[in-house]
Amino acid sequence: MPNIEELQKKVRKLQSRAGNAKMELHDLAEDLPLNWSEVKAVAEKTFDVFAELDAARKELAALEKAE
Repeated sequence: MPNIEELQKKVRKLQSRAGNAKMELHDLAEDLPLNWSEVKAVAEKTFDVFAELDAARKELAALEKAE
């Protein structure tokens, strides 16, 4: 089981990845209809990283509460 410091580091990395994914999706949306065929893949990638971030935040909160 990871400790609080490891989870905090993981959350920070995921926040960075999520921010990058969000901007990639935003940029793609701004350029529509160009590259419309990439929307689904980019949206799925963005969804996945935000889901992972949410899970890591919940895990961190539970670990912090337990201490």
